[in-house]
Order: sequence, then structure tokens, then C-alpha cells
Amino acid sequence: MELDDKVCLCFRISKRKLLNFTRREQPKVASQLSQCGGAGTGCGWCVPFLRKLFQQEMAGVEDGESLTAEEYAQRRGDYVRSGKGKPPEGATPLPEVE
Repeated sequence: MELDDKVCLCFRISKRKLLNFTRREQPKVASQLSQCGGAGTGCGWCVPFLRKLFQQEMAGVEDGESLTAEEYAQRRGDYVRSGKGKPPEGATPLPEVE
């Protein structure tokens, strides 16, 4: 994923914003990333990605994630359609089913 790609699609929080928040606020645990615009508090899809981002940032390693923004959004759509999460009103719409 690129820096300006959205990690939290419910609240449109980009990877760049999350990294800047982490560097500035120095959260002690990954769940504190929710203080960055509510990231992770919508449908729940991004929570594993937030944990991974937090762990990588704390370890000082680069993100090796190879998902494109489109693949990421499609997987979120599959997650929500399977009944595992419910985006809040106004969230990024789900992509069309392929």
C-alpha cells in the first residue's frame, strides 16, 4: 500500500496519517491508533492491518505489504458482505462484486 492509500476505509484514514500519528503521539499499544480519527472503530476490517502497522513502526521496519488499494478494498467488501462487520453511515462504499 502507498502512503496516501486509506487503511481505515470507514473513516478514510490514510497510512500516512497513521504513521505520522504514531511518530508524533508514540502510542504504547496498537489499540491507541483509534485516537487517530477513529481508525479501527467502524467495521473492524482494518484492525489487523493497524496492529501490523503499529508493530512495524515500533520495530522500525518498512511495510512489505504487497496489496494494492483496490485489492484491499475488495477484501474489505468481501469481509463486510460475509457479515463480519458493518461500516458506519458515510463510510467508503463497498466495491462492486467481481
